[in-house]
Amino acid sequence: MSAIRVVPTTPFEGQKPGTSGLRKKVTVFRTPRYLENFVQAIFDSVPGRQGATMVLGGDGRFHNTAAIQTILRMAAANGIARVLVGQNGLLSTPGASCVIRARQAWGGIILSASHNPGGPDGDFGIKFNPSNGGPAPERITDAIYERTQTIGEYCILDTPEVDLSVLGETDVDGMVVEVIDLVADYAALMETLFDFDAIRALFQGGFRMCFDAMHAVTGPYATEILENRLGAAKGSVINGVPLDDFGEGHPDPNLVHAHDLVAALFGDDAPDMGAASDGDGDRNMILGRRFYVTPSDSLAVLTLNATHAPGYARGIAGVARSMPTSRAADRAAETLGIPCFETPTGWKFFGTLLDAGKATLCGEESFGTGSDHVREKDGLWAVLFWLNLVAATGKTVEELVRDLWRQCGRIYYTRHDYEDLPSGQADTLMADLRASLSGLFGTVQGGRMVMLADDFAYTDPVDGSTAAKQGVRVLFEDGARIVYRLSGTGTAGATLRVYIERPEDDPARQDLETQAALADLIATADALAGIQARTGRDSPTVIT
Repeated sequence: MSAIRVVPTTPFEGQKPGTSGLRKKVTVFRTPRYLENFVQAIFDSVPGRQGATMVLGGDGRFHNTAAIQTILRMAAANGIARVLVGQNGLLSTPGASCVIRARQAWGGIILSASHNPGGPDGDFGIKFNPSNGGPAPERITDAIYERTQTIGEYCILDTPEVDLSVLGETDVDGMVVEVIDLVADYAALMETLFDFDAIRALFQGGFRMCFDAMHAVTGPYATEILENRLGAAKGSVINGVPLDDFGEGHPDPNLVHAHDLVAALFGDDAPDMGAASDGDGDRNMILGRRFYVTPSDSLAVLTLNATHAPGYARGIAGVARSMPTSRAADRAAETLGIPCFETPTGWKFFGTLLDAGKATLCGEESFGTGSDHVREKDGLWAVLFWLNLVAATGKTVEELVRDLWRQCGRIYYTRHDYEDLPSGQADTLMADLRASLSGLFGTVQGGRMVMLADDFAYTDPVDGSTAAKQGVRVLFEDGARIVYRLSGTGTAGATLRVYIERPEDDPARQDLETQAALADLIATADALAGIQARTGRDSPTVIT
């Protein structure tokens, strides 16, 4: 037995987990003691680790393997009995949630910065998911942060590295490290939710799709499930080999960064369906042939048609969406006579609703959709759900969306991102906007009367927890809406996100180009916040 080494340390500033854990540049995480301090804070703050099973893995970005070896040595020194590690250190975020729940683990440490760039100069992240498999609630993240501010030592063993390439068990000073097939548990769960036979028949009938894994962690999952198990043509999965720099790409599944996929779906010989997932596999983009599905509409379509999938055949209890997500899901829920919950941005806010059985499906406009099958958003799950709907209804992706519009009306929706703003400038813009809210009610802005102007606050209907300052909302008499918030997923500067929407119930006016349909509201959004005047930006960095 190796002796436990107790290493003196001092706190680092800024180790406060955000909505998706702690994210910093790789260079920060490679600073001596930085990772160790945060991992020890997790072990010190979450009870029940002694003799427990823990799940460990990440999206394969640069520093993933080295960090896993460090965490294994620290887990052994802190009384963990068994660690389940994805082969080659890989586990998608929804895959990790699945394993935590299936193996009844104490929790899991997931290494990812999601859709942020990788490589030696890119981003890195770490988060803890407790036994329900979901993101840690604020009571846990607050406790971890408080511990990082007072930590004086961490515990570690000096042991050889574990070979993560070979399935099986290794003894690390009495702790069992089990390298597991990263896809097996997840694929087994998907087979209980979707009609794999119907999807196989779809592909056998000549249906073609293109799935862009963006050289990220979903590649092995998509290749195994779509091509090997469901019979999609070989090569249906592109960019399927995980790389630690994501092939020098930006693993964010949107129209800008998934350029290979968009080119294929809008080309002359376009396949029937396109899809993409992000760095850690929890986001998705859905495309039909020369047709883009907004994430908000995707959630609404799944809600409206859920009973076509075997796992949801009995119906769904409710749907939940983040506040900035369009209200298409609200309209689908109203059609079905089920509740729709509006939460702050951050997947953790869905957890209590899912655990309590109040919601079955949930989603965010930032390309995240999921259900109560795990406690994370799930990119490949959404793709399989869409395939199941196409197979069950015989309708194309576009036809399914147009059915939604016909039944519930269309909501024109866009998000404008202003990235890498100076943090002080962005904070001042939001502070001034908040200060102006009290004077907006009842005024006419851009030809529309303001019916509500507030800073969204939330009280959880299950546990009573509250969250304030979750985004500025301006709602108009005709149902149009503008939302402003600062993103919490970046590692440098600030990103201002502006969400703009308006409903259109007239079928004759549901085929307008989105930016044109929203042009007057876009101008109003700029004028209300003074974006161009304050930032000098004459256009957003990214439009989705």
